[in-house]
Amino acid sequence: MSMYRTINPATGKTEKTYETHSDAQMFSKLEKAHALWESSWRKLSFGERRAIMQKAADLLRQNKEKHARLISTEMGKILPEALWEIEVSADILAYYAETAETFLAPKELPVKTGHATVISQPLGVIYCVEPWNFPYYQLARVAGPNLMSGNVVMVKHAPGVPQCAEAFETLFREAGAPEGAYTNLFITNDQSEALIARPEVRGVALTGSERAGSAVAGQAGRALKKSTMELGGSDAFIVLDDANLDEVVPRAVAARMSNNGQVCTAAKRMFVHETLVDEFTIRLEQAISEFRYGDPLEQGVTHGPMSSEDAMKRAISQVEKAVENGATLVTGGKQLEQEGFYMGAAILKGITKDNPIFYEEIFGPVASIYPVSGDDEAVALANDSPYGLGGSVHTSDIARGKKIAERIETGMVFINDVTGTAPDLPFGGIGNSGYGRELSEFGIEEFVNHKLIRTP
Repeated sequence: MSMYRTINPATGKTEKTYETHSDAQMFSKLEKAHALWESSWRKLSFGERRAIMQKAADLLRQNKEKHARLISTEMGKILPEALWEIEVSADILAYYAETAETFLAPKELPVKTGHATVISQPLGVIYCVEPWNFPYYQLARVAGPNLMSGNVVMVKHAPGVPQCAEAFETLFREAGAPEGAYTNLFITNDQSEALIARPEVRGVALTGSERAGSAVAGQAGRALKKSTMELGGSDAFIVLDDANLDEVVPRAVAARMSNNGQVCTAAKRMFVHETLVDEFTIRLEQAISEFRYGDPLEQGVTHGPMSSEDAMKRAISQVEKAVENGATLVTGGKQLEQEGFYMGAAILKGITKDNPIFYEEIFGPVASIYPVSGDDEAVALANDSPYGLGGSVHTSDIARGKKIAERIETGMVFINDVTGTAPDLPFGGIGNSGYGRELSEFGIEEFVNHKLIRTP
């Protein structure tokens, strides 16, 4: 059976299959990409690359519903959220088209004698391994900065979103990019390891699970390749005693339940001040009771299916394990009685540190609520995690929120907002959440050679 296939999670039916590329096809594509980089792509002016990148952004916007429907069909995201993903993907491409030349301009260093200039030069072929939960946005995050910096990009996308993968490659061809600038690969994990070992590959970027990151980072390390890893997260959602629940509860719903909770920066652990926790839980349960589950392409549906049967079963199993170890299931957490891979959004409370779920990431629509006595306990619990991706603090006192944000050990903290993304904000974490940054000026500097030129 083909490894790459569209299984519509709303129906459970296989809609399209793709054969994996052979080793010969994979290495032929690598040779073309490397040859293009050496012969022409790296030599193009920023203006020439900008024209292609801006055209790709324009085409995405012009055909946004077509692309969004592919997302909904392949991984179950409701259409309004899929349309947002297309918009932000186009914004990322346009952002780097506009800013890359400024970000990578030569920098004069203040030296005591003579002159020292640092120039930024592309490395070559950058190989990327990307996940299914944001099948366009994740591609835009690697394509935008790397193509504009003069690198070429090869991507192994998730096996469950092959139509999105194919459509994104076609987008750049239609925008005028030559063959080899952006290359989609339908390959196995073993083939991926062989590709990383090739000398033509100069850098490796992965967004995915802890296990995948550990494997790919190890492969890149053995080959002495620069890598970036954007992995899982178990973000803290801290609600202080002065927070306004009228504002906080809708944020909590969005932060945890969008994309059916299948977001690395979702608010997976909610630390709520003990004076507010009961009311917060009641309101959150009420909000969840109003969810409308169904076909993600149907108007009015608020929550579609989980991305796959495996994803649904894994999340349900984690909820069951949490309850077996003493947690209280307030609502949801079971498969819905309808066609497709639907799971009822859940709330867990009463989780103690000896419960295995305390340290695990649940990649599904499950909110875990913990009462806290004050700021210090909230920070201590937030930091008691192997992950360090994002987090948020909710308070009526911004200065107080900023002080807490400085104490949280993550790559990102948002105050009175959900942990989000934008082209001009750096994205990434620490600890088991990985290393390196994507987006903003920081993202485009990951895979360039900062070359020093010293003159008298």
